[in-house]
Amino acid sequence: MASEVRPTVGLIGLGIMGRPMARNLLRAGYPLVVHDVDRSAVDALVAEGATADTTPRGVAEATDVLITMLPDSPQVREVYLAPDGALEALRPGWLAIDMSSIAPSTARELATRAAAGGSEVLDAPVSGGDKGAIAGTLSIMVGGTEAGFDRALPILSAMGKTIVHVGPAGAGQVVKVCNQVVVAVVIEAVSEALLLGAKAGVNPARIADVLQGGLAATKVLELRRENMLTGHFDPGFRIRLHQKDLKNAMELGGETQVALPAAAVVEQLMRAAAAAGRADYDHSGLLTVLEDLAGFRVCDAATTAS
Repeated sequence: MASEVRPTVGLIGLGIMGRPMARNLLRAGYPLVVHDVDRSAVDALVAEGATADTTPRGVAEATDVLITMLPDSPQVREVYLAPDGALEALRPGWLAIDMSSIAPSTARELATRAAAGGSEVLDAPVSGGDKGAIAGTLSIMVGGTEAGFDRALPILSAMGKTIVHVGPAGAGQVVKVCNQVVVAVVIEAVSEALLLGAKAGVNPARIADVLQGGLAATKVLELRRENMLTGHFDPGFRIRLHQKDLKNAMELGGETQVALPAAAVVEQLMRAAAAAGRADYDHSGLLTVLEDLAGFRVCDAATTAS
């Protein structure tokens, strides 16, 4: 029986998320072409079996399916729409999957432009953080046509575990905004609980144990417990990127006339963290803003208790 011929995949954006996603594509047997502004990241993937190109257009021309994993809407627009951008390589049947977290309006614009050239751009943002990217267990929410989703599904399955077609173009980004509102508010709530209990004299590790064993159990504690208890906030997912996602949430709330009071408070706390020089902390570092207000460090209590 002949072996399956896999499409050639491009991946632009080899940061904390993109690099392990690229590795999982290579492990799954996809021929991979990569590009990033950080040449060392490109070289590392080339050493593992990928090939490289120097422009988004070059990657798009060399591949059947392009994946992008970039920080925000401006970077996505540059990769797709600038001179030598990916959409200069539009052709019938070509597919792009933008897995960045961007404004839904930008996702819809890219889909419209691609459709005019007989191509498709899906919006497929992810949840699960760096650990999910490394393990290949990301949750992926996909906006676009059913046909585009069906074509993308085997490729996405190399990077994720829960992969859901949530609606037409832009719907993936809407669901990602919803996801980020929940994650942000839960991080803030967990931070309040650990800080309150620790300053009241209880070992915060024991508090975390109890919370995780009952109705308050959350992925935030499962994946970010050690950050909060040790005071080490290496990203992960950076505060500045989560702040951007909450900005998108506020804009979507304005468009739809939906009040988002809890998300608005957390966005302000993240803004305070960024102003204090912590924009590149993991988003669990939101705890530090509340600690500043309380004049107390959870990690100190955890160290003393241990």
